[in-house]
Amino acid sequence: MRLLLMSDTHLPKRARALPAPLLAELPDADVVIHAGDWVDTATLDLLERRSRRLIGVYGNNDGPDLRARLPEVAYADLGGLRFGVVHETGPAQGREARCAARFPELDVLVFGHSHIPWDTTAPSGLRLLNPGSPTDRRRQPHCTYLTASVADGSLTDVELHRLPAPLQGAAAP
Repeated sequence: MRLLLMSDTHLPKRARALPAPLLAELPDADVVIHAGDWVDTATLDLLERRSRRLIGVYGNNDGPDLRARLPEVAYADLGGLRFGVVHETGPAQGREARCAARFPELDVLVFGHSHIPWDTTAPSGLRLLNPGSPTDRRRQPHCTYLTASVADGSLTDVELHRLPAPLQGAAAP
């Protein structure tokens, strides 16, 4: 099972559209995961239309329209692993222990908010993944997203994809 992970798209404030390389990944993804801060419902509509399966949550910048359609925390069993998705996990210091205590039933937690890519494993075995942002790199050198594979209870091929900073005048797909 092929996964496509993203967060913090902030459309149309940080970019006018999702980057073409990210959109090109959609046909190959069995599951698309978005860890919040969509900002506009058009992005949710687009991913719902073009994804085989979409798992998403709302973030702190998402208004009532998105909060009405998305949960704060989402859970899914994928390829024999228990996944959770949440936007905020608090400060980097102590994140692994804090998330392992909050989500003891999970194998993988996907989160966003910081725009900083993150891939660590807590002592409990919980894998924490933050795909960064495909549209707003903040102080990071690149805009980013993640892909991964999951099968038979194993997460493999976790790859961070780097994107150029978005063009503010880019046309929507």
